[in-house]
Amino acid sequence: MNRILMKCVIWGLGIIFISCSTHQKVIRVESQVHNIKQEEQGLKRKVAIARFSNETQYAKGIFYDKENDPIGKQAVDILSTKLASTDKFILLERQDMDKIMEELKIAGNDGYQKVGADYLIIGSVTEFGRKNVGDVNVFSRSKTQIVQAGVSIRLVDVSTGQIIYSEEAKGEAETTNKTVLGFGEKTDYDATLSDKAISAAISKLVENIVNNCMNNPWKSYFISYDNESIIISGGKSQRLKVGDVFNIVEKGKRVINPQTGMMIELPGKTVGKIKIDFTGGDTPQNEFSIVSFTEGNIDKQNLSNYYIQEVK
Repeated sequence: MNRILMKCVIWGLGIIFISCSTHQKVIRVESQVHNIKQEEQGLKRKVAIARFSNETQYAKGIFYDKENDPIGKQAVDILSTKLASTDKFILLERQDMDKIMEELKIAGNDGYQKVGADYLIIGSVTEFGRKNVGDVNVFSRSKTQIVQAGVSIRLVDVSTGQIIYSEEAKGEAETTNKTVLGFGEKTDYDATLSDKAISAAISKLVENIVNNCMNNPWKSYFISYDNESIIISGGKSQRLKVGDVFNIVEKGKRVINPQTGMMIELPGKTVGKIKIDFTGGDTPQNEFSIVSFTEGNIDKQNLSNYYIQEVK
């Protein structure tokens, strides 16, 4: 009888230790980065994150500094990292531009080149909260920390000022700890859950940002046109390569929409095609391509009336 009792005790202790080890810590994130097809690369667009603010009351004490908000800066860094990982954009710095200018002054370099973005991303953290949930039983108790975050963004086409995409997403992260008969690890405050919740919310938006940017045809512009060569902006970093063919579009008439009061540009007219003969430059700021016409022609004296557009 004693041997049977001893076996039951050993068996019970085994179950207790297994329970402690399997429920010690669990992290759950509701969303992962969407799989973006790398084979469908396309031409890179220039994108900048204009602003990402914290619109919640979280971490806003008496000494709160709006210009140095950790939640907003964290969201910018996470979004920048995820967009860069898609390899579909040339990301332009806007948040820490003052630090770049300061470094240029230290280096004695006043040749900073201003580059305009094709699209601006404006966003904010709209929801942020943390809660603890406990469960107490006869032999066990558990504690779960949960962090929820909500993120809203707008994607603006710089050429028109129009919002082409706007959405809100929510993410959640949690950690659970369980003890049985006092065995197990106690749960301390987990600060990393904040990062995971914001990251989960932003992950839900990345694919839609990519799709909305890439759905609009890539554009470029003429730099010069003379007897020596025809030069357009853009090069290897935007995936232009020798032999690529693009449409030349004459800009449509600009009129004011009486309903909205906004200036709109009517659809342009394709007037020719060009082919890439050579690409030069070593950075997105100074890259260029030398092209030749395969169809049509343009007015050399009014290059600003035309733009180069990807053939869709």
